[in-house]
Amino acid sequence: MRAALVHGPGRVIVAAIMDRGKSFWRGVALLGAVLALAPAARAAEPLPALGADLAQTSVSGVSSGAAMAAQFHVAHSSFVIGAGLLAGVPYYCAQGSLRTALWNCMTPRDWWRLPAPEMLAHVALGLGGTGLIDPTTGLARARVWLFAGSEDRTVDPLVTEGGRRFYRAFVPAAQIAVVTKVPAGHAMVTAETGAACATTAPPFLNQCGFDAAGALLAHIHGPLAPPSDAGGRLIAYDQNEFLDGDAGAASLAPAGYAWIPDACAGARCRVHVAFHGCRQSAEAVGETFVRNAGYNRWASANRMIVLYPQTIARNGWRRSAHGPNFVFNPRGCWDWWGYTGADYHLKSAAQLQAVRLMLMRLAIVPQPAPR
Repeated sequence: MRAALVHGPGRVIVAAIMDRGKSFWRGVALLGAVLALAPAARAAEPLPALGADLAQTSVSGVSSGAAMAAQFHVAHSSFVIGAGLLAGVPYYCAQGSLRTALWNCMTPRDWWRLPAPEMLAHVALGLGGTGLIDPTTGLARARVWLFAGSEDRTVDPLVTEGGRRFYRAFVPAAQIAVVTKVPAGHAMVTAETGAACATTAPPFLNQCGFDAAGALLAHIHGPLAPPSDAGGRLIAYDQNEFLDGDAGAASLAPAGYAWIPDACAGARCRVHVAFHGCRQSAEAVGETFVRNAGYNRWASANRMIVLYPQTIARNGWRRSAHGPNFVFNPRGCWDWWGYTGADYHLKSAAQLQAVRLMLMRLAIVPQPAPR
């Protein structure tokens, strides 16, 4: 989500910005062996091993969460089958620059234009050829759902067209859906929960008579069973173990959340990763997003685990296991401009690696309890 701005004489100064094959399965097995040796003391319960089907993984997000979802999708297109992006930007739009992120990627004008989506697609193509991200050929099967609220003044709806052009370099047009007619502000859009539709304010959850979660899941995964209010539980899980014991070093919270349908305790389920926006984490709004964004009811009825990884706000230096660590992320955004390092958009990025390890944990087949 867009940051608060400090107004100076004659201009606006930024204070903080928007929310901004075989080897794989060997990795799953190795992760299972390593995590079995992890210390028992944790900030929250361990993310459970559920034997999830990662070949049907999908992602979505709002604002910085949408940017993160796009990064994760493009970096891991070998197993992520689709993405739903609300108020999102094209992959690698910021190109490592905070200023580019705020101006060119959020509110482009004639004098600070949106980076050419075709150029960004060319960058992704090159990265895929080097192994820094998955080969972009994997995107050809993807189904992509893009949303821009017509009353959004934080991320210009024209930016969504840039996202469409980026994906169009790899994805057939028939597999891309674009929604632009809903009069929503900058927020996650729901059918029945939240503030007035045109609002842009915490917790960034707006009632618009439109079920964005249901629409994007149906576009990505195909026809779904009707949503259900029963049959699942929300857990808080330890995120520290996926970042060398210190999630905060990458501006992630000690705990994330997951919605686990009852049916997934004994059956193989797919996974959807939902990335919140800036100022929308549990640190900022409690469990509002993870309970009310609209995903859980669809997940319970359709054997789908929903993973809600969480950020925290950070602004300055702190000591970590690897030495002094500086992060400028005062709004708790996902990293889509480089506050965790120049590789923020690659598979090696701290946040992308952490979420991938979370998915790998879910994919581990649980062992029966000893008799």
